[in-house]
Amino acid sequence: MKKNVQLNQWLWKWHVIAGLITLPFMLLLATTGVIYLFKTDYNQQVYQSTLEVTPNNKPALSYQQQLVAAQQSANKPIVAVTLPTSHDQATEFKVKGQGRATNALYLNPYSGKVTGQVDQTQTLMYTVRKLHGEILLSKPGTLAVELVASWFVVLILTGLYVWWPHASAKTTESSAAGFFTIRTNKGKRLFWRDLHAVTGFWLSLVMLAVLAGGMPWTDVFGSQLKWVQTQTDSGYPKYWRSSQGLSSTPNQQHSPLDLDQIVDIAQGYKLPGQISINFPSSPTGVYSISNHALWLDDQQMIHLDQFSGEIVKSYTWDDVGILMELRQIFMRLHQGEYGAANWWVMIFIGLAFIIATSAGLVSYLKRKRKGSWSIPKVPARFNVDKTLVSLIIALGVLFPMFGGSLVLLWLWEQRKRFATRL
Repeated sequence: MKKNVQLNQWLWKWHVIAGLITLPFMLLLATTGVIYLFKTDYNQQVYQSTLEVTPNNKPALSYQQQLVAAQQSANKPIVAVTLPTSHDQATEFKVKGQGRATNALYLNPYSGKVTGQVDQTQTLMYTVRKLHGEILLSKPGTLAVELVASWFVVLILTGLYVWWPHASAKTTESSAAGFFTIRTNKGKRLFWRDLHAVTGFWLSLVMLAVLAGGMPWTDVFGSQLKWVQTQTDSGYPKYWRSSQGLSSTPNQQHSPLDLDQIVDIAQGYKLPGQISINFPSSPTGVYSISNHALWLDDQQMIHLDQFSGEIVKSYTWDDVGILMELRQIFMRLHQGEYGAANWWVMIFIGLAFIIATSAGLVSYLKRKRKGSWSIPKVPARFNVDKTLVSLIIALGVLFPMFGGSLVLLWLWEQRKRFATRL
C-alpha cells in the first residue's frame, strides 16, 4: 500500500496524543478486567461455605418453608429467589437493596438454616468492577473511563494506518514480513516498537469488539444508545426488565399461590440455565420468571398472575430488538461468558494487550527527547481532506466524550497560535 507521507505523519501525531491520554488508564482497565474474569472462581472459593451445602438423606424443605425461614433471618424484604441447579447448592434469596448491587441471603434447603449473607458492595470483586468501570470515582470516574475508551478507538484506527508497511523498493516478502516479525537484532528501541506494533495490529479488531462490549455501560454513549433503542424499538420489550404496570386479578375464591406452586409452574416450562423468580411487588403484582442461559435465544421472561398462575405477559428472545441483541452479545463476550473458550480468549487478549501497551510506552520513552513531549511534527502545508474531516466528525458524534475533548484540544491549539502571533 502506497501511503501518503504527510497524512502518515499527521495520524502518527494523533496516535501519540491518543496514547498519552489513554495509556495509563488502559493498563489499569486491562489489569482489572483480567482480574474480574476470575470473579466466579474467586467467589466460589471465598464463599464456599455460604454457597455450598452437604446433602443428607432428608428431603429438601419446600420452597415456601425456605422462604419463611429466609424472611425470619433477613433484615429487609425478600424480593426474589434463584433456584439451585444442583443438590449441593444453597438456595439464594435476593434481599431488597439499592441500585443494581444485590444483597443475597443463602439458605440450606435441607435444614432451613441460613449459611450466610453476601452484600455485593462489600466484596473484593465489586471493588475491582468499580475500579474497572469508574476508577472508584463514581460519576466523574465513569466519564473519565468513557473518554479514555473513546480515544482508544482513535488510537486503534490511527495505529493501523501508521503501522501498515510502506510500499517501497524492498521486496513484497520483506514488506509482508512486517505483519509477523519482531526485530530482535536492530536495537532495543526497534524491538519495543515492533513488539508494540505487531502485537497491537493483531489485537486491533478484537479490541474493537471488546470496546463494543464495554461502551454500553458508559454514561453518555450508553444513554445515547438507549435513546436510539427506544426510538427504533430495538431494545427490550416494555415488560422484559420490569413488571411495573402489570397486575394480577384478585379472586375472592382463591388466595394467592404459594411459592411451591409458582416453582412447579416455572419448572414446567423447562427453561435452560438458572431460573429466577421475582416476587410480586404489591398485593396485586405479578410473579416474574426468567432464566439466565448460555445462549441468548434460550432466554425467556414470563409474568404470572399470583392468584391463578396464568400468564399475564410472556416474551421469548425473538421479541428482543436487534440493537439489544447485539449489545448483549458483545457484553457477554466482553465478560467471557460464552463458555471456557471465550474465557481463555479474554484472558489471552487482556495479557497480550498489557504487553503491547507496555511495549508502546517503553518505545515512546526511548524515543522521547528530554524536556519535550516528542509529539510528531506535521508540515504546515498539510491540509486534512474532507473525507478525513467527515470521519472525525462522525467519530465525535458517535462518541460525544471524544468529540468534546477534540473541541477543547482545537481551542487550545488556536490559543497557542494566537499567543505566538502576539
